Amino acid sequence: MSDVAVVGAGLSGSLLACFLARRGHAVTVYERRSDPRTARVPVERGRSINLALSERGLDALRRLGLDEQVMAEALPMRGRMVHPVRGAPDFQQYSVDGTRAINSISRATLNSALVDAAASAPDVRLLFEHKLVGLDPLVFETPQGKVEASADVVLGADGAGSAVRGQLLGDGVLDESLDFLDYGYKELSIPPLGGDFALPPDALHIWPRGNAMMIALPNPDRSFTCTLFWPNGGTESFASLSSPAAIERHFRRHYPDVLPLMPTLVDDYQHNPVGRLGTVRCAPWVVDGRVGLIGDAAHAIVPFYGQGANCAFEDCVELDRCLSECGDDWTAALPLYESRRRANVEAIAEMALDNFVEMRDKVASPLFRVGKGVEHALERALPGRYVSRYELVSFTTTPYADVRRRVRRQHQAVGVAALLAAAAGLAGWRTWRR
Repeated sequence: MSDVAVVGAGLSGSLLACFLARRGHAVTVYERRSDPRTARVPVERGRSINLALSERGLDALRRLGLDEQVMAEALPMRGRMVHPVRGAPDFQQYSVDGTRAINSISRATLNSALVDAAASAPDVRLLFEHKLVGLDPLVFETPQGKVEASADVVLGADGAGSAVRGQLLGDGVLDESLDFLDYGYKELSIPPLGGDFALPPDALHIWPRGNAMMIALPNPDRSFTCTLFWPNGGTESFASLSSPAAIERHFRRHYPDVLPLMPTLVDDYQHNPVGRLGTVRCAPWVVDGRVGLIGDAAHAIVPFYGQGANCAFEDCVELDRCLSECGDDWTAALPLYESRRRANVEAIAEMALDNFVEMRDKVASPLFRVGKGVEHALERALPGRYVSRYELVSFTTTPYADVRRRVRRQHQAVGVAALLAAAAGLAGWRTWRR
């Protein structure tokens, strides 16, 4: 078996260490930050973004027997609660039968659980405060100075700003593209109200406002983590609101129902940072059969389908599957992993961007609601034959690229059926006229 260095003890790195340890590999996980499980390490203000854990992520956790432990800290969300500027909120269930849910969980909670699992796995070492500064040989900066290490295989699981990817880019063996949106995000919070949730906790709440939106996800302490997705420039952007009066005035106009529920709005808005949103693409993910990238280090996507962590977990499952098929021959397994995953991550990157438009602009439209009703009617009439894109992405492990192809075929078939029905109706009308 191999000595494997995993760079990054985030979600994908910790989970990957568990999969590799189960295969008998000796794994050392290097993380530039301090141990997230220690109380002395605070969560960076405004960077807690809740995750929506769905079937792909749960499938990976089940394979390691971690699903029940993780789900104990999660809250199911069975649909979207759409909040208009005026009028009552509208609940739109995710699945045709209303029973399936995506699950809200804090990134910090999930990360700590996975670090614990990796730490308890056989032949796994976790080394914190180790910042990668060299790849060949492995060199890390630590509080005690620079240290060198060796490994048969190096796997970069260190996120969108991957140091491993940066080293490969600097060596001229990798190309990358970073496509940033003209939008940023900022976190706010809704505390418990009278000891209970201020909003229904079984929904992902959305305030769609055309060119912007806010979402809110529930937490076990009965609070909600809210995230604004606003343009970076213009008259109604993060840059345009500077004074407490302007902030409150804007929320009173655009988010009137939630303003009374946010006593720390001004402080959160003024002090929480604005994060960037973008898609990371690079090629290749694998160099020399011994250095590979996984998760956001290879393919960061925007968060509007809630699939970033789920997709990264699916990477771990696929790499584990490739190692099984290749007898743990890394030079064969790593390229196979890349070839199988590339089309799928391109597909979900595209669908995530599409879903941003749907969430911020379309979900409040009466026409959209009619379309969703028709879609659910088709799912009930044609069970297993017609399945919505959302159900395929969130509640199955159907490869993302297959989801995209299937949905296109379904839409084409429905379009043809509609044309045939219209033609038949027209023919019947002409016969009647005679």
